[in-house]
Amino acid sequence: MSLIQPVSDADHIEGNADAEVTLVEYGDYECSYCGAAYPVIKHIQRKMGKQLRFVFRNFPLANMHPFAEISAEAAEAASTQGKFWQMHDVLYENQDSLSEEMIFALAQKIGLDMEVFTKDIKSQKYRPKIKKDFMGGVKSGVNGTPTLFINGERFDQNFDGELLLETLKSAV
Repeated sequence: MSLIQPVSDADHIEGNADAEVTLVEYGDYECSYCGAAYPVIKHIQRKMGKQLRFVFRNFPLANMHPFAEISAEAAEAASTQGKFWQMHDVLYENQDSLSEEMIFALAQKIGLDMEVFTKDIKSQKYRPKIKKDFMGGVKSGVNGTPTLFINGERFDQNFDGELLLETLKSAV
């Protein structure tokens, strides 16, 4: 399957905008498979440097993971304060102890304006953005996490860091 929703300025993008390879992940902050993929993707980003552009999209599986949606909202709220990637990272690094209390503690730890963050979370103002990510994933055939796309084409191999790295390198 192919990526239906093209990468845009509305996405969370890390890396060179002109990179030869774009890796899009549909992820859930509470998914253990996404948690296992997190350090692998970080490693690949370091290895590939300017050749790789990484895009993260929310795909919270709320029916299976009680803190997936609030985690996605926390990352989006952090984004408006210029700290999406910091929140993204601490959510995955603390995945085993996610709770509403922990998410607020992480927000404070990375230096977010807690008054603004609290207001944003309580208002659920980022739910439409999260739903847009989710529905874009559904339209692209995403039915679990993590689901990866390399230059718009779904990566359907078993998740193996070396195989993923080789596939990304061959796309250059």
